[in-house]
Amino acid sequence: MNSIYKASVAALALCAMTAPASAELTGDLRIVSDMSNPAPRAVMEGLAADFGALHPDLNIELEIVDREAWKTQIRNSLTANAPDVVNWYAATRMSPFVDAGLFMDLSDLWEEPAMADLASTKGALTLDGAQWGVPYTYYQWGVYYRKDIFEELGLEEPVTWEQELANCQVILDSGRKCYTIGSKFLWTAGGWFDYMNSRTNGYEFHIQLANGEVEWTDDRVRATFANWRQLIDMGAFIDDHQAYSWQEALPFMVDGEATAYLMGNFAVAAMRDGGLTDDQLDFYQFPQINPDVAPAEDAPTDTFHIPSAAQNVEAAKAFLLFVTSPDVQTAINSGDALGQLPVNAAASVSDDKFIQEGFEMLSNNASGGIMQFFDRDFPAEMASIGMEGLQEFMVFPDNLDDILERLEDARVRIYQ
Repeated sequence: MNSIYKASVAALALCAMTAPASAELTGDLRIVSDMSNPAPRAVMEGLAADFGALHPDLNIELEIVDREAWKTQIRNSLTANAPDVVNWYAATRMSPFVDAGLFMDLSDLWEEPAMADLASTKGALTLDGAQWGVPYTYYQWGVYYRKDIFEELGLEEPVTWEQELANCQVILDSGRKCYTIGSKFLWTAGGWFDYMNSRTNGYEFHIQLANGEVEWTDDRVRATFANWRQLIDMGAFIDDHQAYSWQEALPFMVDGEATAYLMGNFAVAAMRDGGLTDDQLDFYQFPQINPDVAPAEDAPTDTFHIPSAAQNVEAAKAFLLFVTSPDVQTAINSGDALGQLPVNAAASVSDDKFIQEGFEMLSNNASGGIMQFFDRDFPAEMASIGMEGLQEFMVFPDNLDDILERLEDARVRIYQ
C-alpha cells in the first residue's frame, strides 16, 4: 500500500476512539463496496478494520468490486443473498432500487442526534418523504489545469466563455490540446453536458430536462450543443478520446500534450501520482457562458445503503453512524485519503488546496444550484441513452439532429 494511503488508514485508527458508541455487535457484517481505485480502496479497508476494532465480536466481510462493473451488478447483489451494506449514489440514481423495494427506509436513523450535522445532505437521500441511505463524501467538479503551461503561454484563468475560447486558441497554436478527456465509459461526456447546459440555460432548466419536462429538440438545448460545438470544431479535445477511460486520458495532461481536464476532485490524487506537483497544477470554476444565469456546479454525493434483505441491520446502522461521525469524516476526506469534502458539518475540511478551493466555490453557490451529475440526475435508462448520444456528438457533431431525435423519442417513452 502506498505510504500516503497508510497515513489515511492510520488516521482512521486514531479517530475510532471518538466514533459513536453502540451496543455490542455480533454476527457477520457483509459490505460490498465499489471504492476500487487505490485511494478509496485504502479508505474502505481502513473503515472496515477500524469499525471491526471497535466491535471485536463482529465478523466483517468486505468485498470490493470494480466501480464500473458495480453499476450493472448491484441489482443482482441486492436480490440474491444481499449484503448488509452497499455503496451507491444519491438522488435519482437511488430511485430504481427504492421503487423496487430493494433499499431499506433509514428515516429512523436520520432521527438520531448524531445525524443532525448532516442536515444539508438530507435532501439528496430523500425520496417520497423518506431517507434511503447516508452520504459519506461529496466533491466538486471543475477545470484542473497545467498552471505552468498557462504561465508559459501568458494565460490567465478564464472567467467568461469568450476568454475560454481565446485561451484555447492560444493553446492550440502552441501545438497542444486544450482538454483531455476519456469518454470510453460515457459519463465524462455527461459532465461536459452538465456544465454546457447549466451555464447556457441555468440550473432550473437543466433539472427540468432531467425530469423529462423539456424536449431534447428544444431550441434551448440546441443552444447548449452549439456552444459545445465551438470547442469541438476548434479541435480542443484530444483525438480518439472515445478509446480511453478517464484514467487512460490522464497522461495527456501529465505529459503536457493537453492543458486541462474537466473532472471531479477525486482525480487530483491520480494527477499527483502521475508526477504533477501542486506548483504545476491548479483549478478554476467552469467559465460563465450566459451572464443571466447563476453558475450551477456538479457536486456528486457518494452514499452507503442498507439492502432491504440485509441480515444484520443493527450492525449495518451502527456502521453508517460510524462512517458519518465527525472524526471519521475528517479522516477519510483528508487530502491524504479521498481528498474530498466531508458531509458532516462538524468535521474539519482538509487544508489541501484543491479541497479548500472546492469548499469555497460550493460555499459561495447559494443561488446557482448543485447538480448530482448527469447519470445521477437523469433516470438510469435516460442517462444511458443520453450519454451515448453525448459521446457520439463529441465524435460526430454533424449527427446532432439524429441524436436529438433519438433522445426525444427516448424521453417520450421513458417518462410516460
